[in-house]
Parts: sequence; C-alpha cells; structure tokens
Amino acid sequence: MAQNMMNAFRASDLNRRILFTFLMLVVFRVGAHVPIPGVHASVIQSLFLHGATIFALLNLFSGGATATLSIFALSIIPYINASIIMQLMTVVIPAVEEWSKEGEEGQKKMTKVTRWLSLGLGALQSLGIAYYLYNYSSNGEFAYIHHTIASLLLTALLLLTGSTILMWVGEEITDKGIGNGISLLVFFGIISRLPFGVEQLYKYIQAGIISWPKIIIFLIVAVIIIAAVVFVNEGQRKIPVQYPKRVVGRRMYQGQNTHLPIRVNQAGVIPVIFAISLLILPYTIGQFFKGGWVSELERYFGFTSPLYIVAEFVLVVVFTFFYTQVVFKVDDVADNLKKGGGYIPGIRPGRPTAEYLGRVSSRLTLIGAIFLGIVAILPSFVTMGMGVNGLYFGGTSLLIIVGVALDTLKQMQAQMLMKQYQGFMK
Repeated sequence: MAQNMMNAFRASDLNRRILFTFLMLVVFRVGAHVPIPGVHASVIQSLFLHGATIFALLNLFSGGATATLSIFALSIIPYINASIIMQLMTVVIPAVEEWSKEGEEGQKKMTKVTRWLSLGLGALQSLGIAYYLYNYSSNGEFAYIHHTIASLLLTALLLLTGSTILMWVGEEITDKGIGNGISLLVFFGIISRLPFGVEQLYKYIQAGIISWPKIIIFLIVAVIIIAAVVFVNEGQRKIPVQYPKRVVGRRMYQGQNTHLPIRVNQAGVIPVIFAISLLILPYTIGQFFKGGWVSELERYFGFTSPLYIVAEFVLVVVFTFFYTQVVFKVDDVADNLKKGGGYIPGIRPGRPTAEYLGRVSSRLTLIGAIFLGIVAILPSFVTMGMGVNGLYFGGTSLLIIVGVALDTLKQMQAQMLMKQYQGFMK
C-alpha cells in the first residue's frame, strides 16, 4: 500500500489531481466554519436538541455546517435533487433523452439545465430554512438578532450562494481532480463529524445512557456492514464473451475468449444520496406554511418514524434500479458486441443478447438494491435500539464512506496504470 501511494505521487498528472482535490476540500471545510451573520448561535444549536430530525441528518452531510448555520449549511442537496430530476427527465422527455445520447455536446446541455434547476431548488430550500428560522424561537429568543424580513432574505441569499459555490467545487473536483466531486463532498462532510460522534458516545457512556455491551454490539455491526459493503461493491458476475477469427487487411487476428463483468451494485452510493435528498425536500417546503399539518409532516418524516423508514427503503430500491438502467444500457452493450463480432455462447447477437443481459442485470440489481435499502435504514433502528437520539453515523454513513473510498481508489489506480503504460510505450 505504501509503495502504491509513492507511485501515485510520482505520477505528475495524478499528483496535480490529488493536490487540486485537496485544495478544493480545504475550501469546503473552511466555508463550513464561516457563519452567517445576524443569527443567535444558541438558538440554532437548540434545533438539534429535540432528537432525530431532518436538520440533524442534513448537518451530518454538510459536515456540521448546518449546526453553526454557516454559508455551506445547505450543502449540495439542491444540486443532488436537480440531478435526480434530470435523470427522470431523460426517461420522460424525448428531447432530454436525445441530449443524453449526443455525447459531449449533449452532456453540456444537460449540465447547463441541471445548474439552473439547482439554483431554483436552492432558492426554494434556502427560503424554506430562512422562513423556518424566522418563526423559530428558543427560551423567548428569536433566531435572528434583528427579527426582520431583511435578515430572512440575507440568510436565504447566503445559503443559496454557499450551495452554488459547493456545486462549482464539486464539478471542478470531478473535472480536474480525483473521484466524483459531489460524492467526495458528502464523504468528507461525514468524515468531519467522526470526532464529534466519538465524543458524543463517550458522554453517553459516562452518563450511563449507553452500556458497554451496546457499544461492543454497535462496533461489531459496523465492522460487519463495512465487510458487507466491500463484498457487495466488489461482487460481479462475469458473462463469457467470444470473438471469432477476423481478417483485417492482410492480417489475421486470432479469436479470443474474454468476459463482460456486471457488478451487483452498479449504482454505487448514488441511490442512497438521492433518496435522502428527496426526503428532505417535503420537509423544507412545509416550512413555508403554518398549521397543524406542518407539525404532522415533521412528525411523520422524523428520522425514526415508520413512514420515513419505509419511504427511504423504497426510494433506495427504486433509485438503484433506475440509476442502473441509466449507467448500464443493455441495448448499447449488445450493439457494441455485435459490431465488434463478439457474442455470448448460446445467445444470438442483437436483441436476444440485450434481453439476456437485461435479465442478468435485473437479478443482480435486485440483490444490490435490497442490500442498499437495508443498510440505508439501519441507522434508524440503531438509534431506536440504543435508546438515544442524534446517533446518525450508521449504515448510510458507512455505505457512503466505503463506497466513495473504493471508487476514488479505483480511479487513482486507473490513473497510475495509464501512466505506467504510457511510460512503457515510450
């Protein structure tokens, strides 16, 4: 491992990418500690004393920025929601589907629409949070130092600005750095909360709220989840593919046997992030209104409520199937095999191959989707089982951390391999 890391830093291009990613993540962490002016910190902190709420979950993904109401308190949730909507539009709207097939130019169009949509959703969510704080008070003290509409609008504007900056940071990391920028921002947001989580557990132990046997069981479950996530993420089925002899010009190429790998979890951690982001949206919209039904919405969409648990499981499963269909298009794979002269033994090229790959992919995706759904809802059961509120570092967090870490290491390995091949050819 040490030698591989040394090789990574010797590769000049990879070195630059790692350094750029590091600098962008520094920007993310610095911004998370820049508070929005004109608010009472004690009142904001009281929001997180009422148990497991959506605010606390959002605070986990933003790396603690929500608890201090920093400029990055909204995190990249609006951009994730916009990406969800754009993915859905590729299925519903033919024009957007054509964009997805136009290569780089089509991707530019989709990215532009996603950015504008992200701004719209960010404005809606930032206004929702700002309006909620405008009506919120603790011990007779309002959240804003100057309880005016101007303070509300300033807070919404700064929240939207911070979310837009994070959108840019994520895209820059994806383009010029290592790994998926959006996933890395969520990854480091969760990692930054680890010391706080350990400190919180220690306080619970000292107060006698949590016993050592429960802590041991918690750690054993965490190790099992990590092992299971690695096993499922690396699990794949190898479909045998054969290529016959070919004559190209005056040269004859021998036939070869290879395989087409189909992963059990082709969607990665994206469905989990999508599902949680979508569940936050109705809670935010509810802040614009008053009445008893808003309180009911907060109660039903609480972190440990049965409706939230069921909705999260269903959304994770649905998004897993949907995202797998987006990233693994069986018709395109079958068409490429046919054009290259390859075929699956016992399966006719063309449409039968696509149908066969679709069946195999659906079965594997079902296993991966159920696994993701179970892991995603584990934190809610851990919170209820241990009898404490605020412990959000559970299955979802471990799933994101392990999944993003594996994907980033694979990209680093691919970069090193490309560098070695380039040096060998020279």
